[in-house]
Amino acid sequence: MHDVQNEYDSRGIEIDEVGIAGLRFPVTFDDGVTKQSGIADAAMTVCLQADRRGTHMSRMVALVQDELGMLDPRDVPRVLKEGAALLDAPAVKITVSMPFAQRVAAPATGEESWQVHSLTIEGRVEDDQASVTTTVITEVTSLCPCSKAISDYGAHNQRSEISLGVTGYGDAPYPMPVDEAVTILRASGSAPVVPLVKRPDERVLTMQAYDHPVFVEDMVRAVSVECRGRGLRHSVKVRNLESIHSHDAVAFVED
Repeated sequence: MHDVQNEYDSRGIEIDEVGIAGLRFPVTFDDGVTKQSGIADAAMTVCLQADRRGTHMSRMVALVQDELGMLDPRDVPRVLKEGAALLDAPAVKITVSMPFAQRVAAPATGEESWQVHSLTIEGRVEDDQASVTTTVITEVTSLCPCSKAISDYGAHNQRSEISLGVTGYGDAPYPMPVDEAVTILRASGSAPVVPLVKRPDERVLTMQAYDHPVFVEDMVRAVSVECRGRGLRHSVKVRNLESIHSHDAVAFVED
């Protein structure tokens, strides 16, 4: 059968990225520490040479489903290089996103509940050089230092969304396990978020937040310090879902 995608294109324009997005499929994430199954959302693109009319997207679907159903970030560089060879592409990018959960204990009663985080693995290969960025997003509680300082009593607090992306290269594509990233993120706020709390737990969390006020600036710096101490290439984002403003507060650090 004639290969239409492989026809010659005379317009001389290289396409930076072309491929598939929104591919949902079952995944088991297993990095040797955390193992969970769920439904992932994937995207895969290639850099298309200027003389090629199209790429073979069905091959992308097959590669993602066949090779990433068992998702280990340490194996992503191999899959990227297989994709580059399969599609005869100079550069390939694969992104897989899914939720994962951890059991957390309430601070006073010890009641356990599931805290759900977001996970994204983004791998790139170009000229046979691969990189993998693992991003974890979770929530913490933050209490405003300024509000505490200027108020006779109380201080406004809110839930904060905080993300950490760590990039690995070569023989070390996965330098920080996701459970360790979550631990760092949950320690950066005024208090952790806990889904199931009784009144004794609420008391502890409320006072903990009051005793540890932080700005968005404090949180991104705290996480970045931890990553710099480990020699990690990283990016940190914080977004406060502000409780007394009609806007949110944000901060970003990259190193």
